[in-house]
Amino acid sequence: MFATFDQVVDFFEQRKTFGIKPGLERIQALLRLSDEPQKRMKAIHIAGTNGKGSTSHFLKDALIANNYKTGLFSSPSQTLTGHIWNQDRPITQSEFIIELNRLYPVINVLDEQDMHPTEFEIMTAIACLYFSQHTDIAVIEAGMGGREDTTNCFVPILSIITNVAMDHTGFLGERIEQIAFHKAGIIKNGIPVITGDLKLNANRVIVEEANRCEADLYQLGDHFTIRTPVIKNDLQHVTWQDGSPMTQTLQLQMKGVHQAENAALAVKAIKLLKQKGYMMDLPVALTAMKHTRVPGRFEQVCRDPQVILDGAHNPDGIESFLSSVQTYYPSKERHLLFGVFKDKDVEAMLDKLRPYFATITLTTFDHPRAASKGDLQSFLVNDPSLYFVPWREAVNAMNDANAVYFITGSLHFIMQVEGFFDISKR
Repeated sequence: MFATFDQVVDFFEQRKTFGIKPGLERIQALLRLSDEPQKRMKAIHIAGTNGKGSTSHFLKDALIANNYKTGLFSSPSQTLTGHIWNQDRPITQSEFIIELNRLYPVINVLDEQDMHPTEFEIMTAIACLYFSQHTDIAVIEAGMGGREDTTNCFVPILSIITNVAMDHTGFLGERIEQIAFHKAGIIKNGIPVITGDLKLNANRVIVEEANRCEADLYQLGDHFTIRTPVIKNDLQHVTWQDGSPMTQTLQLQMKGVHQAENAALAVKAIKLLKQKGYMMDLPVALTAMKHTRVPGRFEQVCRDPQVILDGAHNPDGIESFLSSVQTYYPSKERHLLFGVFKDKDVEAMLDKLRPYFATITLTTFDHPRAASKGDLQSFLVNDPSLYFVPWREAVNAMNDANAVYFITGSLHFIMQVEGFFDISKR
């Protein structure tokens, strides 16, 4: 059992040795031996290659504004407690210890049976235990994929699939249809599902799964739409409509057309919840979403010089990132610092990035999956215009007030840089 949070941190470090193991048998065993907490919570399940985090935060803020005690489960996080939110804050260390101590005897039972739960499986079980006691509605992001993802352990009140693109191909498959098959796994019998605007081959897989599960399907671009956002006073103004006489106007601090699309999914979710009998005031929800901010999503962390962080970690994410770069900084001199996981399609991302920046600096960061200088060496040799610099050194060298500096790549990298800027402001 655990008395201090340092003991908890050490325990989770030890669990890293069990790696990433797709499949539901361990999480199902954890929950079954813990009296099935997932059956006592109401939750919305969100999967997708990109946009899960932003859509989740839009929904969280809208639910809180409508007086629902709201939970959020998300990843990645720089801290253990940061995975599990109650209202607008991560749960406390003492709350985390209580739930881990509740779960710990079950973990030991499974360890003895050689069914060692991974750190993410334990984290998911803790979230279910906590949400079943403390929330009216929880918003739960899938970690990777959906069908065999650890979070696919409950029956949601709504399912959302933000989009489907190439990522995690080592686990999910090399074809878009295979990846869509995994995302579609969160669709449940008779439970409404909302999707973003999907590519044709992915859409076919999602539609087939929804039909098989007799789940009502609501798709952006078909059942509801948005007009191209207009930027006024540094806010995105977005017109949302679903065929009803009333249109909705969204104002968003979050930058980028992709954020307008993520917000559109959240609006549809709020309207469906209202249809299902939940007390929802849509204008109140839209006001809350106006103020939604998500760390590391086209986030300005320094004004002089301007420094923008964005967690674009796959080719589709890079395209959305570049759209925002061109929209908001079309005539500025631009420089990029790029840190990424070694299992990503680095070549495809660099090919997209090269035309838009005066310089591109590659770097590495503290994570076992981070691409090292050795992993990036072939790109450095083949393209002399690329540089490699330790990221703290590169950040400290950002000093041209007339330029804009962008930092992108893995969300784990972005969180480390964000922490550096937070410390430097103190």
